[in-house]
Amino acid sequence: MTDWLLEPWLTLLAFFDTGGQVLLVIFAAAVLMWMLILERAWYFWRVLPQVERDVRAHWYSRPERSSLAARRVREALLERIKLSMSRTLPTIQVMIAICPMLGLLGTVTGMIQVFDVMALKGTADARAMASGVSRATIPTMAGMVVGLSGLFFIHRLQVRAQREAEHFGDTLSVREITA
Repeated sequence: MTDWLLEPWLTLLAFFDTGGQVLLVIFAAAVLMWMLILERAWYFWRVLPQVERDVRAHWYSRPERSSLAARRVREALLERIKLSMSRTLPTIQVMIAICPMLGLLGTVTGMIQVFDVMALKGTADARAMASGVSRATIPTMAGMVVGLSGLFFIHRLQVRAQREAEHFGDTLSVREITA
């Protein structure tokens, strides 16, 4: 491999080494969170229109749509659509909340390293302590960045799910069309 291809990977490995083991867990949580965000984006873009067509066809194939039983069927269809739109949103919210907590875990483990150095060498060795402080701050920063980046998208996905559910509910009429 040439140097320009190898250099970014070496930089990434050095970053993970500097941040400690907690940084790998934050990275795994970030990958999972972004996979779920992209899955929801794909769902809204490609899958939801087909699901809505199927539900709409089921609703309008009913012989009557104004009785109490028909209204209950309509409510069940709308709830099914709402549930399918927000299926992975709680998991994304959990990932967003976990990442800063994992960053704090990295802070604690880094500070433990600082205290170990202080116990072994005394408080005068600033270079030895700097490694532990760095190990403490990098996971904190990474956890916050991952969490904050996910906040923007979870808000957008929640608003979209609510808006789509309301819009779809408005398109299912409950009155019979008489000619």
